[in-house]
Amino acid sequence: MLFVLLQNVVSGTAESLNASTAVSENQVSYIDLAFKGGWVMIPIAILSVIAVYIFIERFMALRNASRIDQNFMNRIKDYIHDGKVDSAMALCQSTSNPLARMIEKGISRIGRPLNDINTAIQNIGQVEVYKLEKGLAILASCAGGAPMLGFFGTVLGMVKTFMDMANAGTSLDIGILSNGIYIALITTVGGLLVGIPAFFAYNYLVARVEELVNRLEAYSMEFMDLLNEPVKK
Repeated sequence: MLFVLLQNVVSGTAESLNASTAVSENQVSYIDLAFKGGWVMIPIAILSVIAVYIFIERFMALRNASRIDQNFMNRIKDYIHDGKVDSAMALCQSTSNPLARMIEKGISRIGRPLNDINTAIQNIGQVEVYKLEKGLAILASCAGGAPMLGFFGTVLGMVKTFMDMANAGTSLDIGILSNGIYIALITTVGGLLVGIPAFFAYNYLVARVEELVNRLEAYSMEFMDLLNEPVKK
């Protein structure tokens, strides 16, 4: 009796090992799956590279633009109060960020009506915002275009599957259906894998830009208030 039990356990273990070996042989790497998706995977891969590049480049640019010294405006105030306009201009020229360029334009207009100074600062601000938003439209296109390409590849795959069914005739095999369908769905998965992260990356960068724009507007208003202060005698 014990011998029979041991024999059953050994045979069951052997069968499970054989099954696991068969599964491992049937497993396909992700790279192989990507190649089976067809030519549609090529533009999806290109969009993924573009999206990653734009996100990293814009993230670094926004991080550098957000590095505004807290003492910058205090030094500008001191220079303006002391009548050291040239020193304030030199400070702006030696500082590389959007705020410094906006304040520099405002300082260069000192002596003109306040409306002219405010308009000049706003114009430079619009140029700086345009620079900050550079590439975001392309990133948004990647976020929307990748899933659409994935669905397009799926439709092409399904069309091919039905053509194979028609050509198979009475010798239709379930393998023809399953193989064609899972290959068709690979493009959808690939498109979503690119589109979803690109979508969140785009929204994150837009939020960073809006936050920085609000800070720039607050500093420009602070500068205009500085010019509106009465001259100390």
